[in-house]
Amino acid sequence: MAINNTNWPELIFDQLKDTVATVQLWTQIVGKIRLKKTPWLNHSWHVTLYVYPRGLTTHSIPNGDGSFQIDFDFIAHELIVTCSSGESQKIELYPRTVASFYKELFEKLKILGIDVTIYAKPNEIDPAIPFEQDEVHRSYDKEQINKFFKALLTINTIFTGFRSKFSGKCSPVHFFWGAFDLAVTRFSGRRAPLHPGGVPNMPDRVTQEAYSHEVSSCGFWPGNEQFPHPAFYAYCYPTPAAFSEQPVKPTQAFYSTEMGEFFLKYDDVRLAADPEKTLLEFLETTYIAAANTGNWDRNALECDLSWLEG
Repeated sequence: MAINNTNWPELIFDQLKDTVATVQLWTQIVGKIRLKKTPWLNHSWHVTLYVYPRGLTTHSIPNGDGSFQIDFDFIAHELIVTCSSGESQKIELYPRTVASFYKELFEKLKILGIDVTIYAKPNEIDPAIPFEQDEVHRSYDKEQINKFFKALLTINTIFTGFRSKFSGKCSPVHFFWGAFDLAVTRFSGRRAPLHPGGVPNMPDRVTQEAYSHEVSSCGFWPGNEQFPHPAFYAYCYPTPAAFSEQPVKPTQAFYSTEMGEFFLKYDDVRLAADPEKTLLEFLETTYIAAANTGNWDRNALECDLSWLEG
């Protein structure tokens, strides 16, 4: 099978990292607006963003008798705030500071009559520079963020297909702005031991509620300085001792003792003869590793969709 460069664009960490560092902080500002205006949903699912045909979106956010939505458009390179009243405001996305973005966004919200106050410092990042003081992060490479978005589009579709094979409790496929990753999480249905917490600039009680029940989770992440590769990951909580020893596919997948999870580099998927099949092998075998070592009731939690093919 020929590699579709449109669906699987090349992502080079060193070319992407500065833009990701800035856009992650922009998404945190938008995500925190959703957090403050949306009723709580278990495991902080009310704070996430979602992949849509032009970028990342909050979907509808309650606001008094109406609602509004905030969209990152990584094709036109705009942030759009749309209200149920019919009004809207736009912000141009270009190499600008986090402080500039924060100031203009809240000016636009005021024009639209949206009253919201957020905790104006980043989470899961250290150091956590207050948004209105951050003149450091100011990168925005349109080509790089568009490539990253195109990869998210493809991966979101594959994750959604993977999600459909599980009849137990499962998260949406959603984008967490804390770690800047696209993720989907399956649940065994049993409570988990209290999580130790320790995530930078994140209250332990939030992490502990997120991991209140046993999970098998997978996702896609752009990498960091310690692991400078866009990659897929898979982990479970709690983590049985035998989890790391389980056979997973494809052969390029590996277990990181330091991180406590399996990884598969994005390039190993992108350059495969069949990228979708390769990624699904990773998702399915790492889930099986978690379910088998964690003694999940797989017969009760999994579903057979072969009848749809008839």
